[in-house]
Amino acid sequence: MPTPSSAPSRLPPSPPSPLLTQNREMRAIGAWNWTLPAWAGRLPEGHTYNTCPSAGICRHVCYARHGTYTWPVVKAKHEANLRFVLNDLPAWEQAMITELGAKKFRGVWIRIHDSGDFFTDAYTRGWLRVIRARPDVNFYAYTKEVARFRALVEPDPPENFLWVFSFGGTQDAALDPERDRVADVFPDEESITAAGWHSQQASDLLAVLGPRLVGIPANRIPRFLKRLNGRTFRSWQAEVDAERQAHHRSSARSGLRLITGNRPETHDNAEERRAPEHQDRAA
Repeated sequence: MPTPSSAPSRLPPSPPSPLLTQNREMRAIGAWNWTLPAWAGRLPEGHTYNTCPSAGICRHVCYARHGTYTWPVVKAKHEANLRFVLNDLPAWEQAMITELGAKKFRGVWIRIHDSGDFFTDAYTRGWLRVIRARPDVNFYAYTKEVARFRALVEPDPPENFLWVFSFGGTQDAALDPERDRVADVFPDEESITAAGWHSQQASDLLAVLGPRLVGIPANRIPRFLKRLNGRTFRSWQAEVDAERQAHHRSSARSGLRLITGNRPETHDNAEERRAPEHQDRAA
């Protein structure tokens, strides 16, 4: 019978290393990426999270919730990244700054989030400190956190950081294609050209270095294409927003109080209802 001193101890998991990786797409353009788990979930130790708080219809056809992203080893790495951020944001910042000091990162591009988003103010400010600490490295990101970027990034953006707002989120109405750099997912390359937008298919860096209206061809995943149903993310999100506004107006006219979470079950909200509640431990 083991004594208390000989019983195995439960040590917290070590921080992941390295923090930055290269998937096939990033390797092709000489860039590196930082990844979190997509949207909402629960870590093995029980903590719930939502790394994409402004996700809208995009969560129903998210490439990062399909294929290799769901493999146990890959998923565990992404969860370890998130755990590091949640448990010790200052230590994560320092580790990222240190790793980016390697000669191989000088002058290259880092994509912040090929999955996940800037899910809290504290985390966003952490990235801004990292970016400013490494002016010889270039950073870029897609984001749906429009209000957060308006408040924290746009007033004084680092010179080595570029971003593109992507349609398909709950803050789409705040985007102005006449002023903002924006990205939309289209059914195919032909529809991008027909709309007068510019594809980033040749290189993901075109999302921030090419023309301002960025078209992304939809992933050729049959069940996702079926749900997209020939729409763009922007048009699909607009349909959902209009339906919700009409429902609110109807409820107001009838004098009924809308109770969140008690809506009729539809293909657009069923998955949301099953997701765990967001627990913001980084703020």
